[in-house]
Amino acid sequence: MAGPRSLNPGLRALRPAAFGADPSGARLARIRRSPHFSDGVFQNPGGEARTRPSGSAREFARIYFEKEARSHRAPTGTVPVHATTLADLARPPATGLRLTWMGHSSVLAEIDGQRVLFDPVWGERCSPFPFAGPKRLHPAPVPLAALGPVDVVVISHDHYDHLDLPTIKALAGTDTLFAVPLGVGAHLERWGVSAGRLRELDWHESTRVGGLTLTATPARHFCGRGLRNTQHTLWASWVVAGERHRVFHSGDTGYFDGFRDISAAHGPFDATMIQIGAYSEFWPDIHMTPEEGVRAHLDLQGGRPAGALLPIHWGTFNLAPHPWAEPGEWTRDAGEEAGQAVATPRPGAPFEPAGELPTDPWWRTVSRPGPTPWRRPRPVAAPAEPLRDEADLAGDR
Repeated sequence: MAGPRSLNPGLRALRPAAFGADPSGARLARIRRSPHFSDGVFQNPGGEARTRPSGSAREFARIYFEKEARSHRAPTGTVPVHATTLADLARPPATGLRLTWMGHSSVLAEIDGQRVLFDPVWGERCSPFPFAGPKRLHPAPVPLAALGPVDVVVISHDHYDHLDLPTIKALAGTDTLFAVPLGVGAHLERWGVSAGRLRELDWHESTRVGGLTLTATPARHFCGRGLRNTQHTLWASWVVAGERHRVFHSGDTGYFDGFRDISAAHGPFDATMIQIGAYSEFWPDIHMTPEEGVRAHLDLQGGRPAGALLPIHWGTFNLAPHPWAEPGEWTRDAGEEAGQAVATPRPGAPFEPAGELPTDPWWRTVSRPGPTPWRRPRPVAAPAEPLRDEADLAGDR
């Protein structure tokens, strides 16, 4: 099986550092041995997922660039970020588990005495270029250097809004470890992270960091940073289990039945961090709606409301046609209808899932009323009507 084509020296010299590096050598050989790699690419659970917008390109462009719709995709004023202080983070969590959402999918999890930083993005743009691409809608709540020591950085996949070159370069100067999906280590090594600090995992593989067990679990998404998407880096959700607590981070994913399998193997969870933003009917296979995010959380908890759900992947970058505040509103509604506790902290505000959850709809002060109703049209917990056979239908006639 042929590997990714090498760039000629001239093109390689022009390749931005943010593109990272293609896996090669022993890393590529390991990728090829993965049971989730076939026909030259990593495969999604449950079969192929559409990774490019489906439907009419003209219709997508009409919706995306329509003036009134665009006005709803950004806050109307300054996002009320919580200015995280050293005092906030210096006190050990009373319950042993504390989460601090830094915006988008970046979360600091303090769990059983250790500190895990998920998908840290402190850069101004999620783009390979500093002058173009989606720009932050609010500043990072705390300077990266002010976070203090981090035991392990966990990366879900290599897209720019999850794997940020400036952030990784800053962390490369520390002694923190990195847990990443297969192939992603090639990017980090190019950016100065030594191989000895990498824990590169396939789905269902685990690694120990101090008293924590980190397990890469399946997700339904895709990968790629350069001009050619070779699908030679894996994407993953993550389970982190300590002596007393366990949490789940979804990364980016479409809804799929695998959440139930993750629950059976690793759940239930004290808290989940679930992607509920940047969804669209044009890419339904690779991102979840708020309704699907709540359903995923319930699946992860064995089918019943439990623990705390922290919505992530919204509020920081404009990446989809939906209104800026819609994910927060609709996740609140879906959680309420399902009887599930949903935490909605301001970016940077620490909270303990076993304590009083932040539930203030802070985004309402800086968002326009949506062009669609805040509340979803049907309850998340409503069972689907079962299919009936011809005999049942005949009885209705």
